[in-house]
Amino acid sequence: MVEALIVACPACNTLNRAPGDKLAAGSRGKCGQCGSPLFEGRPIALSQASFPSHAAKSDIPLLVDFWAPWCGPCKAMAPQFERAASRLEPAVRLAKVNTDEERDLAGQFGIRGIPTLILFRHGREIGRQSGAMDAAGIESWVGRMLGG
Repeated sequence: MVEALIVACPACNTLNRAPGDKLAAGSRGKCGQCGSPLFEGRPIALSQASFPSHAAKSDIPLLVDFWAPWCGPCKAMAPQFERAASRLEPAVRLAKVNTDEERDLAGQFGIRGIPTLILFRHGREIGRQSGAMDAAGIESWVGRMLGG
């Protein structure tokens, strides 16, 4: 049996203890606080307030797409990022940060160009990639970064 993992709820940001073996088997789990699914197979939106729960406090690696609504390459990559989320979750949480709305968060991570993907594990940045990618490229890059 795999030990329990701490997973932040995408709806209320509450930290939940989820059985690692059930997540590995594809279970999506439910939040003990609000009852929402812990994984829905699509990226979640993060803000300055919700970011720490998902990046630093969760045991699930977090892949963040820093983007803006006016960015052409960001718009082109959005469906690819969505597709990658459906394949990578629940092993990896995928999230989006709108750099126009979350300027402090973008500044904290030195975002100079978008789209930029940053992969976090236990609050530490373990990989960064700038430029649009397709779903297969995103999945492959994440696999390399996580050693898989």
